[in-house]
Amino acid sequence: MNLLKPIFKVEAELQAAALGAISGVDKEEVAQEIEVNKKNNKVLVYTYGLSPFSSESLSLLEASGYEYTNVELGAEWFVLGGKASQTRLQLSNEVESGATSLPKVFIGGSCIGGCAELSDLIESGELESLMKKAGVTKTGEKEDKKSFFGGLF
Repeated sequence: MNLLKPIFKVEAELQAAALGAISGVDKEEVAQEIEVNKKNNKVLVYTYGLSPFSSESLSLLEASGYEYTNVELGAEWFVLGGKASQTRLQLSNEVESGATSLPKVFIGGSCIGGCAELSDLIESGELESLMKKAGVTKTGEKEDKKSFFGGLF
């Protein structure tokens, strides 16, 4: 698979350039939107609707009980429009390998990788501490907000 990564990267760049140009996508606006999403969501996942890896990541997060936000870019990479193609390309900058594949999972604003990395964090027991460090709440829990009066009321 490592031999194919450069090919996938070129394909993603061509797709984003062609479809982005046709639909007038602003690359800076896409990058800013990703940054806003990372800032506003303690756990954020970018997915494809038909991807088994995306589905598995969502299932793992659901089973963890933690709240998360899913941004589905489209059904699959080959049917993405201009903005989604550019988003996919921008997301590749979030990982060291430059992989254009999804899902991309962010915890506390940092990309931890995809499905395999999420699974590894769960298996090693590190997910729990990472979630707590990021201040992620479990579904149904109230966020612990510290009041100005230190809990007097």
